[in-house]
Amino acid sequence: MMTTSNTQVLDKNTDLIPLNGTDYIELYVSNAKQAAYYYQSAFGFQPLAFAGLETGQKDFESFVVVQDKIKLVLTSPLHSGTTIGEHIDKHGDGVKVNALWVDDATFAYNNAIEKGAQSYMLPTKTEDSDGHVICSGIYSYGEVVHIFVERKNYNGVFLPGFKAWKPFYQPKGIGLKYVDHMVGNVPLGEMNKWVNFYKDVLGFKQIISFDDKDISTQYTSLMSKVMSNGNGRIKFPINEPAAGLKKSQIEEYLDFYEGAGVQHVALASDNIIETVTELKNRGVEFLNVPKTYYDTLLDRVGDIDENLAELRELGILVDRDDEGYLLQIFTKTVNPRPTMFFEIIQRKGANSFGKGNFKALFEAIEREQALRGTL
Repeated sequence: MMTTSNTQVLDKNTDLIPLNGTDYIELYVSNAKQAAYYYQSAFGFQPLAFAGLETGQKDFESFVVVQDKIKLVLTSPLHSGTTIGEHIDKHGDGVKVNALWVDDATFAYNNAIEKGAQSYMLPTKTEDSDGHVICSGIYSYGEVVHIFVERKNYNGVFLPGFKAWKPFYQPKGIGLKYVDHMVGNVPLGEMNKWVNFYKDVLGFKQIISFDDKDISTQYTSLMSKVMSNGNGRIKFPINEPAAGLKKSQIEEYLDFYEGAGVQHVALASDNIIETVTELKNRGVEFLNVPKTYYDTLLDRVGDIDENLAELRELGILVDRDDEGYLLQIFTKTVNPRPTMFFEIIQRKGANSFGKGNFKALFEAIEREQALRGTL
């Protein structure tokens, strides 16, 4: 049985493959143009670049949106019978690529393959008048891939093959800063396999683990381990279902996504009250937390800087660890299938993942499952 603990002090010198951070996240979606509009309008992303027929790309269309250090690439096929289309047909809209920014994509690839990774993309150089980029890639859980991006010799807007996208419509940002972590769901019995993958292939360390006693309600439970690279810029919690009286959120995800994949992406804000207020004003829906959660909140977490009434009104959760506290909130699923969603998080010193909120969060998810008839 796993226990909850801070199991490893991070050491950037132990990284097998030095990672500078998340370069971009690519989602395969049914309609890239409409998805880009949604992430601009609802989440405050700014238009950055595009590739498609106008740029000489005949097979797919991609729109790139950006907010501070977060880049989302929304990609759709232009014909039937494509690999992208088959991915969407099976999984619905979802994350295909979690691209990692590196200094040397060839070194990263060779080391990963030597350690047992499955090749997705050989080191490949692409160039245009702004310089060149070298990319390589490996598979991870499900059909999710990591592409290593080496861009030190490139000054273009995004990648070769993309052109600047400057539409008239450019809504204001909402204060999102960077990708805090990305959570993967895998089938029962596979969590430790992928924990070992990140440990052995990329040199990650396990920093926290949660068992089914930590993450459970009356009806459902799951298990999770959090893997991080040495500098802490890349964190991957990995979930698997645990035995319960009813179908857990992880089982629901696996059923509708039809396999392992990215469950949610956590986006950091330095003022979560302002960010969530604006998200709600723009129509983003969040999981509902009972108001009684806040009756004893300060007794559980101690003094906080934020106004309790505002947190209660917005439904923002709070948890504390030895280093400080964090604030977090979770959207409802953003797809027709009950699969992917987003977390908005603000860290006030805390390095944990909100263990104290798990019960309230999971009960909120179960209420949504009950409405869908999938609990």
